Amino acid sequence: MEMNELKQGYNIVGLSQGNLIGRGVLEFCSGGPPVKNFVSLGGPHAGTASVPLCGSGVLCIIADRLLKSEIYTDYVQDHLAPSGYLKLPNAIPNYLEKCRFLPKLNNELPDERNSTYKERFINLQNLVLIMFEHDTVLIPKETAWFGYYPDGAFKPILPTQQTPLYIEDWIGLKTLDEAGRVKYISVPGNHLGISRSDMQKYVVPYLDGSASRKNSSEKDSNIRVRRVHGIVVQGNKREQIAST
Repeated sequence: MEMNELKQGYNIVGLSQGNLIGRGVLEFCSGGPPVKNFVSLGGPHAGTASVPLCGSGVLCIIADRLLKSEIYTDYVQDHLAPSGYLKLPNAIPNYLEKCRFLPKLNNELPDERNSTYKERFINLQNLVLIMFEHDTVLIPKETAWFGYYPDGAFKPILPTQQTPLYIEDWIGLKTLDEAGRVKYISVPGNHLGISRSDMQKYVVPYLDGSASRKNSSEKDSNIRVRRVHGIVVQGNKREQIAST
């Protein structure tokens, strides 16, 4: 059944792993209305190196280790949703071969890269990536910006622009970034703990159309600089600045 309200396009706001579902709709589905703006709050876009569990107690640590040892088995992949985006840097061959969702979503499989996923992704008007500064659920928190660990090691954390996904532009993130359509935003708080004022500032404008109108005006004036919560973004470059 078609929804007339969506014929001219729609916006997606994703929360945590819901961002991956939203990207699946964007990249995998054909024949639907266009996605205009994608606003991501705490999305594990590059994966996560730890299964979200109950906390840091001994039982949780034991359970986490057991799950990691079996995470790429058929049974766990069939029954545990986070297993579809758990990316262990010390088990990349198993991840690429047996993880059923994220390798496809991020176009990581060398022999199966799909240019259609990239074409759909770069049609976004804006991609807003919100990272929580004290996130203890996503490991590392920089995955919300597509940053991640290098293959084979748990350090250092690679900035977005130093990851293979970005450098080789597997899904079009680099293309979007160089066009000034990616916003990297950092807000205080733990996972999804966004304040009402930050929601109003960083999310609402992309839902009521004001951000798109502003971007069009800035593009016409060749203005490429954004300032968002202590971050200066110019094209695909950013630097930390003091909060005012």
